[in-house]
Amino acid sequence: MPGTAPSTDANTRIDEIASGIFRISTPVPPGAVPGGFTFNQFLVVDEEPLLFHTGLRGIFPAVVAAISKVMPITRLRYVAFSHFEADECGALNQFLAAAPGAVPVCSAIGAMTSIGDLADQPPRAMADGEVLNLGGRRVTWFDTPHVPHGWDCGMMMETTTRTLLCGDLFTQGGDVHKPLTTGDILEPSEQMRAGLDYYAHGPATRTHLERLAQARPAVLACMHGSSYEGDGAALLRALAARLERPAIAA
Repeated sequence: MPGTAPSTDANTRIDEIASGIFRISTPVPPGAVPGGFTFNQFLVVDEEPLLFHTGLRGIFPAVVAAISKVMPITRLRYVAFSHFEADECGALNQFLAAAPGAVPVCSAIGAMTSIGDLADQPPRAMADGEVLNLGGRRVTWFDTPHVPHGWDCGMMMETTTRTLLCGDLFTQGGDVHKPLTTGDILEPSEQMRAGLDYYAHGPATRTHLERLAQARPAVLACMHGSSYEGDGAALLRALAARLERPAIAA
């Protein structure tokens, strides 16, 4: 059963949301961000562990302290992220210094346009559909350009637990969230989008979301807010339908 390991930081917590997959979450109170917010990273523990999202540089010590409750940071082998943005990869070089055997993992576009120059280690550029072997587990890379934003966007699926590391999809505002919920995350995320529509609304949005749905995720590991356990395919298709509606008003 998923469980909780206390972090050494009072504000950052780490919770097991699927077997061997941990959500690290740092809340930002309403006084700092209107309405409050959370920044989440995900650790896949295996022979060659993978971290998805680094978080901002400022929360690096708290994230490392949380990871250290599960494993030594030096064991980390892959530092992956959806796209080039500070909360996705701001602490990338700090992680590469703390885990000298680790390499960055991103889309081919991300490697070409940003990470090949920025990272202190050459990135592993993932092709669409490419599988990364972590030992006993495998993760599959999905290119999702402009979904929700960014030419270089991509997501990863851990195949054993069918956990989709879905980046900014289903972003939920607020700083207080359950680590894992079976409740609705679509409406809270749509409320967030009503105030700040961060989607690119590209013509291939439904196509990309349908590909993710066909993978039948059982857990959606969201970068902001609660992760979701349930029929991930249905939720992704519901999101695709909502995004095809006329523009929403704030």
